[in-house]
Amino acid sequence: MSDMFDNLEGRRAIIDRRALSGRLDEIAADSSDSGKRRRAMVALLKDALEEGRAEVNRRLLDRPSSGRLAAQSTAFLIDQIVRLSHDFTVDHLYPAGNRSAGERITLIAVGGYGRGEMAPFSDIDIGFLTPFKQTSWTEQVIEAQLYTLWDLGLKVGHSSRSLDEMVRAAKDDLTIRTALLEGRFIWGDRDLYDTASARFNAEVVVGNARAFVAEKLAERDERHKRMGDSRYVVEPNVKEGKGGLRDLHTLFWIGKFIHRVRTVPELVDAGLLTARELRQFARAENFLLAVRCHLHVLAGRAEDRLTFDFQREIAQRMQFAERPGKSAVERFMQLYFLHAKSVGDLTGTFLAHLDEQMASRGRRFLPTLRRRPGRLNGFVLDRGRLALPSDDFFQQDPVRLIEIFALADKHGVEIHPLAMRQARHDAKLIETQGVRRIARANALFLDVLTSPRDPETVLRWMNEAGVFGRFVPDFGRVVAQMQFDMYHHYTVDEHTIRAIGLLADIEQDRLKDDHPLATAIMKQVHSRRVIYVAVLLHDIAKGRGGDHSILGAELALRVCPRLGLSDAETETVSWLVRYHLLMSATAFKRDLADFKTILDFAQVVQSPERLRLLLVLTVVDIRAVGPGVWNSWKRQLLTELFDAAEEVLRLGHKQKGRETRIAIKKEGAQQLLAMTDKDFARLAKRLPESYWIAEPVEVIAANLIHIQKAAGAPLHIAAVPDDDRGATLVMVLASDHPGLFYRIAGGIHLAGGNIIDARIHTTRDGLALDNFLVQDPLGRPFAEAEQIVRLTRAIEDALANRQKLLPKLEARALPRTRAEAFRIAPSVFIDNKASNRFTVIEVNAQDRPALLNQLAYALFQSKVTVHSAHVATYGERAVDTFYVTDLIGDKIDGAARVRTLEKRLLEAAGNADADAVAA
Repeated sequence: MSDMFDNLEGRRAIIDRRALSGRLDEIAADSSDSGKRRRAMVALLKDALEEGRAEVNRRLLDRPSSGRLAAQSTAFLIDQIVRLSHDFTVDHLYPAGNRSAGERITLIAVGGYGRGEMAPFSDIDIGFLTPFKQTSWTEQVIEAQLYTLWDLGLKVGHSSRSLDEMVRAAKDDLTIRTALLEGRFIWGDRDLYDTASARFNAEVVVGNARAFVAEKLAERDERHKRMGDSRYVVEPNVKEGKGGLRDLHTLFWIGKFIHRVRTVPELVDAGLLTARELRQFARAENFLLAVRCHLHVLAGRAEDRLTFDFQREIAQRMQFAERPGKSAVERFMQLYFLHAKSVGDLTGTFLAHLDEQMASRGRRFLPTLRRRPGRLNGFVLDRGRLALPSDDFFQQDPVRLIEIFALADKHGVEIHPLAMRQARHDAKLIETQGVRRIARANALFLDVLTSPRDPETVLRWMNEAGVFGRFVPDFGRVVAQMQFDMYHHYTVDEHTIRAIGLLADIEQDRLKDDHPLATAIMKQVHSRRVIYVAVLLHDIAKGRGGDHSILGAELALRVCPRLGLSDAETETVSWLVRYHLLMSATAFKRDLADFKTILDFAQVVQSPERLRLLLVLTVVDIRAVGPGVWNSWKRQLLTELFDAAEEVLRLGHKQKGRETRIAIKKEGAQQLLAMTDKDFARLAKRLPESYWIAEPVEVIAANLIHIQKAAGAPLHIAAVPDDDRGATLVMVLASDHPGLFYRIAGGIHLAGGNIIDARIHTTRDGLALDNFLVQDPLGRPFAEAEQIVRLTRAIEDALANRQKLLPKLEARALPRTRAEAFRIAPSVFIDNKASNRFTVIEVNAQDRPALLNQLAYALFQSKVTVHSAHVATYGERAVDTFYVTDLIGDKIDGAARVRTLEKRLLEAAGNADADAVAA
């Protein structure tokens, strides 16, 4: 009997069924006790299963990229276990003499098991088939075999059906229909299997091809939506994600349903793949299977999500090495995403071939679009899709490789998958025929990039075809490149294309509710080309080693003139790339109430136009990082920085003086509170001038109400949700004493709060007035009444010293897997030039609960007074910035004092070791 594993090398080293069968016969002969027999059988098969898995894993380590071999070896191993257990069950546990025609059983492998491809801990999907309704004997056999497989620790998906039930279920349920499509005979009655196969083909498959294709494509689209709808998410699902194994399976299922192919290579004979595409299919499947097998081995269970903690280990197992500017894990993931892209390419061309085949029968399944004229600049319009009149159309004029995308954008049409395939094949002409030097090609590319329509979609098509990376080679270097951190959700190329799409949305007023300032500013920008090209180039030098901002600025000086930008535009783009992180770093990591922060920022920016461009670039860069990264707090900070810097740049020395700014804030606060002059003056005189400069009007009004309600009490705590900032304002009025800040911070953390900003003030009558902006673990304000009560009570307990803070905080660990995937070496930077009044301390460390509290405690131990704290989190990395003085209000000075402070902060930031750096 032919077996799909006949060509598998060294099968008996995985499992020797003949030898095991003999030992099982000995077990049966040794005892007449069926319970004892069964236990001995399970013990023997469990050892064989473990030894077989160990052998498969050993082979996988020897040949770490041979995923198909590992998957087939596992399926072979399971086949033998199932066959042995079945024979033992029917021969020794439930032997039957002369079985009737109805007492026949066929074991069918379905799903991935049926395909003969299994990761080490994949579900074992088995169909037990009987010719008619089950007899008591068949029920006993099926139940006994299932218990055996479960006792072996296998996760079994199973069904027990008669022939008629099988056909009915397949007709009614797409999942069952798909599973049976890959049905494979394992053991039992072969004639029954052949009958079932013939009936499935005649009664389920024939005449239902179009419906099956439509259902599978709809199922795929829904699955993609569930998984994030991008093949470039940095923690992809190897099986279900876009560009994963399930997409390849879908192509095979469709081909099998329509043409009844048995193997993937037969798709070439069926006209659905070319020989080149078959090789592409095989390479992608082999790699993805290898990754999935390694995942299962490392997890010790079924696991398909390629999370950060597994990525590093799999890169090591698959023998990836580090290269300048790219770690081994980043190189591994880049190859992963290139294969995922390849799967997407295959899907498009496969479905195009299929559509053409079905069209010849008058049964197209792809939607028919509105008809347009038959020709467009020499291109053919096939049902509204740009197609090629001949296979050598790009070779005749390689500029057409850019023109096809410009036409698609201009006329709002799609590109035919077969034209995309030809573009991928001919993309090399861009280099060999010098297309980059042709002015028309550069003008067409710039038209696509700066399109007022939908540049994101068309640039993504261009990237999928490989044309984008060929035309802009520096962009080609970041295609499929991930950054191994928890902050960035997408690969560099996908992030860039999304940022360009967001820029177009902002310009077209599609995001004015989320980004009112950026939307208004885009209307004032002098050169659209500058901002679009800057967004394109802002991350283009990542992965080269060194500062990507500096390297990218240098690249911009070379790329911009080629695209047709003027010298002035080129210089501005280069500046924007060089400083594209400046605005976010200043807004999120510095005290915007310290006027020197604004002056230093404005000195670098130098012009209102640069400021406008930088704000828009900063917004789209942050938004394109991934979902949940942008929030109202970041919008508030960027708006404050923009407004303050714009006033400096616009007015210069004519800007409002300190006294004028204080008077304006007092007037605004009084209007908000609707207080009489007398009542307002009585409250306002308690607050020093520095307070009025530091806080915005809305916070000042809330603080004055807070002071009024305290009515002289030694401690008063209030919490008010602030939707504009996306956080809750926690206000504490208390007797001032050393350690107050770290105790309040500790109480907030114990209540489940994350502090994103803090300002510490002292009233003229000696009380501490501390303002904290706090979010819940999901980045939202504390808004529910019980949350507010829990928050205030935790602060009260911390200040009353009712519990030891540090031990309780240290017990609140981050989830191990995600935290331990990264190693952030803590660093401390102490700067006495960033502020005229304060020493600025910036601490970079691995994020963890209560990091801020532990740093604040270290500052307390060092006899340092905290005046404000600012927290920024970038995935696994936290940046906590403190504006401090010594106990008498002076800056922290003296080399020995600074070194001692650095050492103590490094210890608090994360077990100061050889990796810890004091800058």
